[in-house]
Amino acid sequence: MTPKSHFGDRSDEFLNRDTAGIVIVPVAYDGTSTWIKGADKGPAAILEASANLEFYDIETDAEVCKRGIYTDDIMKNFTDPQQMVETVDRRVAGWLSREKFTVTIGGEHSVSIGAAKAHADKIPDITVLQLDAHADLRDKYLGSEFNHACVMARIRQLCPIVQVGIRSMDISEKQYVKHESLFYAQDIHNHRDWIEKVTARLSDNVYITIDLDVFDPSIMPSTGTPEPGGLLWHDVLALLKKTAQTKNIVGFDIVELCPNPHNKAPDFLAAKLLYTLLTYKFCL
Repeated sequence: MTPKSHFGDRSDEFLNRDTAGIVIVPVAYDGTSTWIKGADKGPAAILEASANLEFYDIETDAEVCKRGIYTDDIMKNFTDPQQMVETVDRRVAGWLSREKFTVTIGGEHSVSIGAAKAHADKIPDITVLQLDAHADLRDKYLGSEFNHACVMARIRQLCPIVQVGIRSMDISEKQYVKHESLFYAQDIHNHRDWIEKVTARLSDNVYITIDLDVFDPSIMPSTGTPEPGGLLWHDVLALLKKTAQTKNIVGFDIVELCPNPHNKAPDFLAAKLLYTLLTYKFCL
């Protein structure tokens, strides 16, 4: 079977690269992951699952797909993580220069460095909102500054960051934590005011990076480093909705899907999440 090459199951009028308002950039990279391999297959799995989405959104009574969603060619065959980051930066920056709302799908979390940099270089007063199980604040890991464990260390050199859902880190990362901008999963569970506290830390323009292991493994087992105690579907959506209502979401990425051919539900969750966040951005 030929892999699906675009997001969704729509007619050609919504897939035109010149008229589409939204562009998806798939990055098949898994070069620095350190446990379960397979995140390079994540973009193709998300695209495949997306064909099964219903494109009418009940909550907003809208069809964001009518803005046009063009899917770029899958990026692959990188030589090293730094080269990958630089290539993603150029590709995303190219789409931003054409005034396209750009979504990057991975791949492991290191692909987010280039995507975030492209947005930070173009858009002033930007904060990166990270949804993740892991702090990813190591300055270097396994000899590389562009390892998946160093993502937020690199991004915080570009702009302020706010971290949500964190429940795992190395002692070496503790020195880099800004406690007023880090929201541990244990402090989110059974509390009502955490979303307002998160959005209060954001600037007007927000880029969102979503590592799918922010979700609890009960609903998202298909990640390279699953971590118990995560957020559930409506927790994440409530935060994303509030962010869309109060801030200008300028772009986002979804990474770290490590697909399991025997369980397609996580693939569909990732595709649904992507489409729902687009809906919140454009249709609220």
